[in-house]
Amino acid sequence: MAKPQVVVAPVLMSKLSANAPEFYPSGYSAYTESYEDGCEDYPTLSDYVQEFLNHLTEQPGSFETEIEHFAETLNGWVTTDDALQELVELIYQQATSIPNFSYMGARLCNYLSHHLTISPQSGNFRQLLLQRCRTEYEVKDQAAKGDEVTRKRFHAFVLFLGELYLNLEIKGSNGQVTRADILQVGLRELLNALFSNPMDDNLICAVKLLKLTGSVLEDAWKEKLKTDMEEIIQRIENVVLDANCSRDVKQMLLKLVELRSSNWGRVHATSTYREATPENDPNYFMNEPTFYTSDGVPFTAADPDYQEKYQELLEREEFFPDYEENGTDLSGAGDPYLDDIDDEMDPEIEEAYEKFCLESEHKRKQ
Repeated sequence: MAKPQVVVAPVLMSKLSANAPEFYPSGYSAYTESYEDGCEDYPTLSDYVQEFLNHLTEQPGSFETEIEHFAETLNGWVTTDDALQELVELIYQQATSIPNFSYMGARLCNYLSHHLTISPQSGNFRQLLLQRCRTEYEVKDQAAKGDEVTRKRFHAFVLFLGELYLNLEIKGSNGQVTRADILQVGLRELLNALFSNPMDDNLICAVKLLKLTGSVLEDAWKEKLKTDMEEIIQRIENVVLDANCSRDVKQMLLKLVELRSSNWGRVHATSTYREATPENDPNYFMNEPTFYTSDGVPFTAADPDYQEKYQELLEREEFFPDYEENGTDLSGAGDPYLDDIDDEMDPEIEEAYEKFCLESEHKRKQ
């Protein structure tokens, strides 16, 4: 009688260790853990605020998830006039010295203006912020004609003020939300300073500011029956004719005038898809394809000969469905790699595409 064989399970040798450091997936930020217990780990308010500002600069998408905790922590720390002044200065410097942080800085200022509880006699957060901006505003004429470094710092301030005008919300006594009119007046005077010193970089700054705020400013002025935008456009046209700026900058100014003439690129909401025309919709040709003639000259739907050339291309394609040159079949026949590609559309993709077409057709007919 054969002895039963005993099967010994193999011993698995694992390289995992309970003492291994924590694993974080790529893109994960452990930043919130560094201040989740408050401000005990930071020696000064400046250190804490500056780290948070740097974090927002690197990961702007974290604003929504982390701003509430940041404001709560500040409410426990910013309890004196000096601390509030320091906070305002830190945010102002970040917004005017770090490229592309002006928008995020304006959003941050708006949130803190509504959620910081400290309101000393010297002024609350918003009042101190506007005072800080006024300090820079008062030297606008000297800054606009200063050296290159001075002008660059001035331009950063101008664009930050533009973002503040768009993002800083002020609640009235009846609960209505409005923009700060004082900033509207300030932007008008800043534009005057820039156009009065028509150097290339000053004019480029003016163009950026008007692209950012032009439509909102004009709407506000029209409500008050003011003609400020008309005066600005006239000023631009005079600069184009008389100033010694570069040809590229003059072209930028003319493009801005053209943008304004098309209502800043906006299409009235009352205009439906079927009513859109090249005359009332500046984006009419935007989604149309660009083709090239046999000479390599591009043409689009805006070209008067578009329909004729487009039809010619279609006929040519039908006439040469499988063009073969130098013995190479461009259809891919005989290519083992291409043979493996299924020409049939995946059923799920096909269903989704049909659904998309039906929805698009339904919206177009509404």
